[in-house]
Parts: sequence; structure tokens; C-alpha cells
Amino acid sequence: MKRTTITTIFIGAIVIIIALIIIIPWREAVVPSQESGRLTVTASFYPLAFFAQEIGGNFADVATITPAGIEPHDYEPTTQDLIRIEQSKLIILNGGGLEAWGDSVLQNTDPKMTKVVSAGEGLIDRQMVEGGETILDPHIWLAPMFAEKMVDAIMNGFVDVDPVNADTYRANANILKQKLVNLDIHYRQGLKRCASDSIVTVHSAFGYLAAEYGLKQLSITGVSPDAEPSLKQIDDLVKFVRSNNIRYIFFESLTSPKLAQVIAEETGAQTLSLNPLEGLTKNEINAGKDYFTAMDENLAHLQIALECAP
Repeated sequence: MKRTTITTIFIGAIVIIIALIIIIPWREAVVPSQESGRLTVTASFYPLAFFAQEIGGNFADVATITPAGIEPHDYEPTTQDLIRIEQSKLIILNGGGLEAWGDSVLQNTDPKMTKVVSAGEGLIDRQMVEGGETILDPHIWLAPMFAEKMVDAIMNGFVDVDPVNADTYRANANILKQKLVNLDIHYRQGLKRCASDSIVTVHSAFGYLAAEYGLKQLSITGVSPDAEPSLKQIDDLVKFVRSNNIRYIFFESLTSPKLAQVIAEETGAQTLSLNPLEGLTKNEINAGKDYFTAMDENLAHLQIALECAP
């Protein structure tokens, strides 16, 4: 065999080995391991993933499509996300237009291999007019009694795909629902006696929560925090803040606080955070924050802004 032929084969082998070194760890990072025997579950964003992990416990390997620190309204799944979705036994969506990519997942998923749960189905009913178009408000997870119904839908998904462990899933779901009932009680008690009933937020994420506890929500943008308000909208909001003596403008951790700061500076109000729980930042995750601690913090900040009696 000629030296050039041997050299060519040797180089080709090296190329293949390098390619395998690069490809294999990448696939292992995104394709769920089947060796653990755990149920592979993929949720579109943080609250659904949190509920799913609480229900699935040690029997579930739960992943979130929307990365930490990113809000889900306009997020598009990556190739790695799509591989994860394809390998999942259970996919959990919110619905109501929150996941722009949700319809394509439903169309391309084999129902014999994967169950898709739309946790907000039958619950999302608030309509809003935005840009001359009537759209649905998908932010139901912020009202604990709606979240309780979402937990039922997710739990039913677990039971359907893994009936062997149904008793565990039902027991875990009941524990989670009791926590949500207790959270609802705290909100009702905490917001019972307040000097004001109006909140000003960056985007219209708190409509279900506001309706549940007798509050009025006014937002700087619309259902999506990426929407740009007109000068007239800002001017009308400034007039409302002044005429109703609104003392705080709420901002969010996943979006820029600039709009809230502009309104606050124009009116003499202060800014305070109110978390729509569309996701947690990496710092919040590292600090141990979860759905319930974030909701408790929201309640505390609402009580400050609305001047609620202890």
C-alpha cells in the first residue's frame, strides 16, 4: 500500500474520532437518558416545570424549554430543544398563545409516543384588545386557584403515561394543591384591607390575579412585555397615576425596568418588583427561589404598594 494511501486513511480516522468526541457529549446533553427509568417530561416554561417536578418527584426527569432568565412569549426552541421534545413521553404547554411554537409541536408529535397536555385548556378566558386585535391573556398561573386546576391537568397527564405510579402522582398533586389553597388564603387575607385597589405593571400579566382579589390592573405594555407603548398610552398612564395617587410602579426581573422608571420619574412614584413568574433568573435559582417564595414576595410587595393593613 502506498504511503499516501496510508496517510489518507490515518487522517480520515482521526477526523472521524474527533467528530465522535464532539457529537457524542452534545447528544448526551440534550437527549434524555433512558437508563434511569424515569419519565421524560418537558415543560414549556418555569411554572409548568415546577408543578411537573413537584408531581413527578423521583419518577420524573423534568426539563424546561425556555432557559433561565428568558421570558417565554417570543422564545423559539433550539435544535437541542426539539430533540428533547421528540424524546419526551409527556410535554406540558400552557396554551392561550403563550407558546408561539406550540401548534407546530402538536402537529408534529405522535400521540402514540408522546402525550401533550395543555394545562390552561378550558381556563384561559380573559380577552384583551391589543393592536386592534382581540387576544387571550394566558397568565393563569399567577392566580393560585387557577394554578390548582392546572396541577390537576398535569397530574392527569402523568397518570395517563405512567399508570403504574398513579398513586404517587395523585398524592404529590394533592400536597401541591393544598399549598396553593393555603397561598390563596394568604392572598385573600393579605389584600382584604388596602387603601388602594389599583396596580400599574409593565405588561398585562396580572389580570387573573387582580380579578381574583378585587384589584384593577393597568399596564404600560400589553400581554407581551416586548410590545412598545405609544406616547398617548404613556401620557394616559401618567395622568392616571397622578389622579389616583399611585405610589408604586411595578417592574419585572426578566425585562428592562426603563419603562417603569420613566413613569415613576414623571409622576414622583417609586418602583417595586412584581414577578410574573414567566421564568426565574439564574441568581434567583441559585438563591433557592421557587414558585411559592416568589408568590409570597409578590404578596408582600402588593401590600406595600396598596398600603394594606396587617
